[in-house]
Amino acid sequence: MITRRLTRLLICGLVLIGTAQAQRTAEKPVLHGRHWIAITGKPLGATAGAMVFHKGGNAVDAACAMLAATSTMWDTLGWGGETQALIYHPRDKKVYGINALGVAPSGATPEFFKNQEMEYPPEFGPLAAVTPGTPGGLMVMLAEYGKLSLKEVLAPAIQMAGGYAIEESQANNIERRKEWIKKWPYSKKVFLTHPGEDREAPHAGEILRQPDLKRTLEKLVEAEQKALASGKSRKEAIQAAYDRFYNGDIAQEFVRSSQEQGGLHTLEDLANWKVYIEEPVKADYKGIEVYKLTTWVQGPVMLQALNILENADLKPMGYNSAKYIHTLYQAMNLAFADRDFYYGDPYFPPEEPVRGLLSKEYARHRFQQIDWERNDADARPGDPYPFQGGSNPFKHLLEKWGEQPAEPPTPDGQALFSYEEAFRAGTTSIQAADKEGWVVSITPSGGWIPAVIAGKTGIGMSQRMQSFVLDPSKNPYNVLAPGKRPRATLTPGMALKDGKPYLSFAVQGGDTQDQNLLQFFLNMVEFGMNVQQACEAPNIVSYQMQSSFGEHKSTPGRLTLHENVPPWVRRELRRMGYQLDYRKYTSGPINAIYFDWKNGTLWGGASNYGEDYGIGW
Repeated sequence: MITRRLTRLLICGLVLIGTAQAQRTAEKPVLHGRHWIAITGKPLGATAGAMVFHKGGNAVDAACAMLAATSTMWDTLGWGGETQALIYHPRDKKVYGINALGVAPSGATPEFFKNQEMEYPPEFGPLAAVTPGTPGGLMVMLAEYGKLSLKEVLAPAIQMAGGYAIEESQANNIERRKEWIKKWPYSKKVFLTHPGEDREAPHAGEILRQPDLKRTLEKLVEAEQKALASGKSRKEAIQAAYDRFYNGDIAQEFVRSSQEQGGLHTLEDLANWKVYIEEPVKADYKGIEVYKLTTWVQGPVMLQALNILENADLKPMGYNSAKYIHTLYQAMNLAFADRDFYYGDPYFPPEEPVRGLLSKEYARHRFQQIDWERNDADARPGDPYPFQGGSNPFKHLLEKWGEQPAEPPTPDGQALFSYEEAFRAGTTSIQAADKEGWVVSITPSGGWIPAVIAGKTGIGMSQRMQSFVLDPSKNPYNVLAPGKRPRATLTPGMALKDGKPYLSFAVQGGDTQDQNLLQFFLNMVEFGMNVQQACEAPNIVSYQMQSSFGEHKSTPGRLTLHENVPPWVRRELRRMGYQLDYRKYTSGPINAIYFDWKNGTLWGGASNYGEDYGIGW
């Protein structure tokens, strides 16, 4: 008995030592700024944000410049992808959501893909593409909340499209994907700068030139400047550029090339698409208001998990103890099971049960379902409808949830990315804040390499249609339909405390994003880490939810831990039924800003691996 007690005390002490060590050490320093901070996935992208700040722009202008630069650099996104943003408006004292996710084109129906013997829309190629969202999202954000002209904000990206020194990681990525790139003539022309040689991709440091993309961006500026010269307002002039992209000659070339290469886009698809400025969803966690975009992305899943975890006393468990890890894992799986069944485009019926999903009563109900002794490999979606005074229209599908195969077969030779690579697939994230009080958090993506470039536009088409399902039993709210948005993984975050900005945060990493951000947030709120320590701290990763990519597989019970997790924690987790593997880096690169109201300063955190980078002043 005494020996067991001593062992427990020793374990508790070591857990506390581990917590203190995590709080003390960080490989990179905190980035401090008084006037502004700009952080994104590439050093050149952060430089573009700094250039715009120095022109007198606010955080929205800088964020748009970083979005344009990273899209031009193909930082796991291109100009034809999608943009998801949260913006804090200091005068309104309110958080706004930006929905710039493209929609399925007119011919994209479940029957179309089923007739081609596909279980899901493909993960690459022109048939994977929704309508472009990033150009529209950038221009709407800029027009509504920025200060500068489109010409000023796009200047760094236009210069880069004329030629920039490509970084080694992207050059090698092109080389790895070259056999796919060769399938599409316009892509081959841009990316394979040494055709016929052993290495056909650019070399690190080589100048990558994109004259067609440069001309497209210049056309947007031409439309704006012509409108200004005719007496239009700044906002109307940016709208003129928007119209040229979605209704003018750029749209015509995009659609022509899409159809030439086998895509389904029509001029009406681009003309009818629009950006939505939305009310984000939020949850209160111990007095902190956490904001996420709603069910067209996975954002509410973090809020659901926080609501569930609010019923537990986390800090005494010890940072990354077996009990803490088990609690996190189970709460995440319950929330993600709801994501997999209930999330979809809120602009299409049926209406998602958001009020029930985010109710504290439903969270308590889900918390009571946790098995505290073993992993629940059969974590299922719950029924939130009674918690919002309704009845579930898909109860018959809910009852059959466990009958669908967990891992559908992948046809030989058809998968471009492995299951794990797709599950963790990166994008970039953008964080910006300024002394006026503007705060911007963006997680853009889509149009990643190998992208199908749409003719002479230089625009890489999205691959987001693969996130739809064709069978209602797999998610009745996310079934493919023309004009509908697929439920995406992209999920910027923001938090207010005492009515003022507290945190702005985002991460790259596919289905792992809200897992990573949940733990980042708890690292700061529960364990007292600073923003850089929280960005670097070891995470856990569950694969029990369905992947949003490829064949939508899941692996119940699999758990990735940091390689430094001690052996006694590993043993206890194995006893509880977990299948463990280990990594040095256990999350996608997290970028974040913390607001120090005591000193009136900004604290920036950027991942300690990858190429994420921040600049402050």
